[in-house]
Amino acid sequence: MTSEDHEDNLWVCNKCQYHEKIGSEEYFALLFDDHKFTEIGADLIAGDPLVFEDTKKYADRLNMTRKESGLNDALRAAEGKLDKHMVVIACMDFRFIGGSMGSVVGEKIAMAIDQAIRRKCPLIIISKSGGARMMEAGYSLMQMAKTSAKLTQLARKKLPYISILTDPTTGGVTASFAMLGDLNIAEPKALIAFAGPRVVKETIGRDLPEGFQTSEFVLEHGFLDKIVERKDLKSTLSKLFAQFRG
Repeated sequence: MTSEDHEDNLWVCNKCQYHEKIGSEEYFALLFDDHKFTEIGADLIAGDPLVFEDTKKYADRLNMTRKESGLNDALRAAEGKLDKHMVVIACMDFRFIGGSMGSVVGEKIAMAIDQAIRRKCPLIIISKSGGARMMEAGYSLMQMAKTSAKLTQLARKKLPYISILTDPTTGGVTASFAMLGDLNIAEPKALIAFAGPRVVKETIGRDLPEGFQTSEFVLEHGFLDKIVERKDLKSTLSKLFAQFRG
């Protein structure tokens, strides 16, 4: 797909407002000017400290996923210009083990925050995740505290952090950096939850409200600041950053 196709299509059905799932490559093309950016921590790959094995060895799963997806892990980070504003963007990729958060995801977010502080520029994190990566157990859960602490450092420098929640944003990601933005913005009809609706329904033994845990439901109940269609995302962010600079 060419850059012109990206601009014309934006991976959204305008009639039904359904957003096709996309990853870091597409978001970087959408947001960075002329698709120019410098990647941060591109070579980081996960280890297997627990020598974990379920239906297959974790090491084998990592190797297979890297080969199939062309990605090193479930998040890429980069710096560049967004409508001439310097910005650091960290974006999750659902194709890599369901966008799960492991030690590499946490470390790349930390590196992205450090770079935003060095550049004195805004940070954007685009979440798309099934939650913490069970194959790394406590190492994965530690990233919730790590990323939250690093965002505190960014806040102390009075630099803006915009969190963009896409479909799905769940589990430990929702319970940490995804909901800590100075502004929390979601795409339409995204699933945003800690535990998913099936788990909640089975736990409480009751039917759930229509649209439960969609962006619109979460916005109505005060956990989001705004819902923005993908075609309007870059212009919305540009206006926000212009206010920051002003």
